[in-house]
Amino acid sequence: MNKKFWSSRIQSLVPYTPGEQPKDRVFIKLNTNENPYPPSPKVLQAIQEAAGDALRLYPDPEAQSLRGALAEYYGLTPEQIFCGNGSDEVLGLCFYALFSPGRTVVFPDITYSFYPVYTELFGLDYQQIPLNEDFSLPVEKLLGGNGGVVVCNPNAPTGQALPLAEIRRILEANREVPVLVDEAYAEFGAQSAVPLIEEFPNLVVVRTMSKDRSLAGMRVGYALGNAGLIAGINCVKNSFNSYPLDRLALAAGEAAIRDKEYFEETREKIMQTREKTTKALRELGFLVHDSSANFIFARHPEKSGKELQQGLRDRGILVRRFDKPERIQDHLRISIGTASDMEALCQVCAELVRD
Repeated sequence: MNKKFWSSRIQSLVPYTPGEQPKDRVFIKLNTNENPYPPSPKVLQAIQEAAGDALRLYPDPEAQSLRGALAEYYGLTPEQIFCGNGSDEVLGLCFYALFSPGRTVVFPDITYSFYPVYTELFGLDYQQIPLNEDFSLPVEKLLGGNGGVVVCNPNAPTGQALPLAEIRRILEANREVPVLVDEAYAEFGAQSAVPLIEEFPNLVVVRTMSKDRSLAGMRVGYALGNAGLIAGINCVKNSFNSYPLDRLALAAGEAAIRDKEYFEETREKIMQTREKTTKALRELGFLVHDSSANFIFARHPEKSGKELQQGLRDRGILVRRFDKPERIQDHLRISIGTASDMEALCQVCAELVRD
């Protein structure tokens, strides 16, 4: 590839690789942590109502109505909320707005692989903290002496969650630097750090509606934190793209956050299916880590991860596998689908193990 006209800033940049989105055939898609259930009917109605003549006009750059709904839901003020185009964009804006060059940002070595991409892109120094052998986070290594902390809770791709007391420990030891808690999967079993926002002005919590509200296709993400911290994120946003959310996404996000009953119903289905699938795979000899997310992290002691992933794909099921670091290359990250999706997965896994 000819990189002659590339900026020197990106000559050696290794971008994030998203999960496969197949176009050649129909698969059971368990590789991108999407919600297996459709959005709330109220969301679809809101989108239809928003898809009118007003689309010729720019959307609200401040997302006031959506922020109002989120403020009501979380017991915050609209000034404590930022809305953006999916949590990936929100995370990127947070990295740029809150972390400074020359000060080392710390996060686990096994976590969301976008974090090192952001630090490289924005010229930030960073240190990856190795997880323990059981993939738990050595919290003591995050307690001070750094320029900022990033914690994915529950962690990706392991699914393990930190109790709120441990998040508090991290915050108390890092009062002078930003602490970012990525809660993309928190609604499926983790304790949220949102209740700590009033106590810790350096805390920012980032969330998405892609997983728990079935809106991956609409790209609605948001950050919660101290009003001054949110103002900094807005400063970066308005220096880059004043209109990150279109009219349809704004309408969809507000309707989704207000339909608590539908959210609770689908979340409960996913959590029950997760536990049933975990039990079934363990009975097949898989080592499955306890998960607080909408996915599980598993390996088989006698089959390589690559072999299992390809075997599943050949039989019409997609799961995610990571080559790096090497100690997780035999693990599969399996999104939780419908009950029938997961029954099909377990059936194929049984065939692969027997083979």
